[in-house]
Amino acid sequence: MTATVVISVWSDFVCPFCYLEKPVLDQLKATFGNEVEIDWRAFELRPEPVPLLDPDGEYLHTTWERYVYPMAEERFMTLRLPPVQPRSRLALEAERYARSVGLGEALQFALFQGFFEQGLDIGDIDMLLEIGASIGLNQDGLRVALESGEFTAAVQADQQLAQQLGIKGVPALLLRRSDQSQQQAKLVSGAQPFPLLARLVEEILSEVND
Repeated sequence: MTATVVISVWSDFVCPFCYLEKPVLDQLKATFGNEVEIDWRAFELRPEPVPLLDPDGEYLHTTWERYVYPMAEERFMTLRLPPVQPRSRLALEAERYARSVGLGEALQFALFQGFFEQGLDIGDIDMLLEIGASIGLNQDGLRVALESGEFTAAVQADQQLAQQLGIKGVPALLLRRSDQSQQQAKLVSGAQPFPLLARLVEEILSEVND
């Protein structure tokens, strides 16, 4: 069965609001079942040569105190400000590899949880291999995929499409009927609550049923 509503989600594993939005997306899938498809897309927030954030800097501490911790409490999640701020390209490529062998969703959760709950350095290839092994990924296969750049082009294509669509930050959600193009989708930015997204899904479904 082809999903009626496609939600393309641009996200990054070093973005706390992307992690905070994941349970909402899971709830949408649980509520609407096969009528909704979640289409995960990569968005590297700080690609080379963009400077990385200072883990102990005022910006991160202020953002977490004002926005991240309160939202985490509202959503019954435990997040901790990570002690490292790594590049995320390899983690995004690892997720693509995991998806190719049917473990994409499991690795998404493991990467988010590892970074935001355990403070793991998800920019380190050996750490990615360890995290991958914890959810049943073949370490040799993952290493070859990362070292060869097998999924680099796919991640870059997501990034380029985001730019074409005017997406500048994450999470960014594009909601559309399955017969519409992404240029016709409704763009929703930021970690949004379930009722808002459910209403948008219902509106799209009503268009189909009219």
